[in-house]
Amino acid sequence: MSTPIDYLLHLADNAVVLGQRNAEWCGHGPILEEDMALANVSLDLIGQARLLYQRAAELMGGDATEDKLAYFRGPHEFRNYTLLELPHHGALVGYAAADRDYATTIVRNFLYSALMVHVWDGLQQSADPSLAAIAAKSLKETSYHLHHSRDWLVRMGDGTEESHARAQAAVNHLMPYTEEFWTTSPAEGAAVAAKVAIDVWALRPAWDALVNDALAEATLTRPNFHGYVTEGKVGLHSEHLSYLLGEMQGLARAHPGATW
Repeated sequence: MSTPIDYLLHLADNAVVLGQRNAEWCGHGPILEEDMALANVSLDLIGQARLLYQRAAELMGGDATEDKLAYFRGPHEFRNYTLLELPHHGALVGYAAADRDYATTIVRNFLYSALMVHVWDGLQQSADPSLAAIAAKSLKETSYHLHHSRDWLVRMGDGTEESHARAQAAVNHLMPYTEEFWTTSPAEGAAVAAKVAIDVWALRPAWDALVNDALAEATLTRPNFHGYVTEGKVGLHSEHLSYLLGEMQGLARAHPGATW
C-alpha cells in the first residue's frame, strides 16, 4: 500500500491555513472567552497539520521535514480549499484593510468542520495506519469545533437584527466556496483508489443535512449557487493565500536553517 503524499498535503494544508487564519483573532476576540476558544481551535488545527506534515515527510524521505513543508513551499504548491484562505470579511482585494467580521469566521468554521467530522470519521478506516490514528485524534477535536461554531451560528442567526444580517451575509459570501468540497482532485482520486481516503462526494448528503438543519434553526436562508467552482486543492488559489503565507512563513524564510 502506498499513501499518496499529495493527499496528506491537502489535509495538512487545509489545517495549517485555517489555523493561521483563526489565529488572527488572538488578542482581538469579541469577548475574552471567544478569544481563548479561537486560539484553542487554531492550536488544534496546527497540531493536526503537524502530524500530517510529519507523515508526509516520513514518506518523502531525504531531507523533508514538517517545517520545510509548511514554511518553504509557495502558494501554488499548497493544496488547501480556497474557502480556508479567505480573510475574515466579505469580498475585497487581498491588500484591502477591513474590520474582522466574527460572523464570517463562525460560518467558515461551521461549514468546514461540518465536512471534516465526516472525513475524519471515515479516515479512521484508512489503509494507512498512521493516517487512521491521526483521524481518530482529529475527529475528537473537530467535533468540538463543530459544536462551537454551530452554537454561535444559531445565536447570531436567531439573535438581533444586526447579528442575523451579518450571519446571512457571511453565508451568502462563503457558501459558494463549498462547491470545491465535491470536486475530485487527482490526489484524492489516487488516495481513494489506494483505499487510503474516502470518497468525499459520498459525504454530501450527510453534510447537506447537517448544514440545512443548522441554518433552519438559525433562521438563515441557504443561497442558490451556479458559477465558477474554486480549485485551491489543485494549486489555483485566490490572491489572499500569498498574503497569509507571507506572514506565516516570513520568520522561517528570513532565518533558514536556524535552530529555535
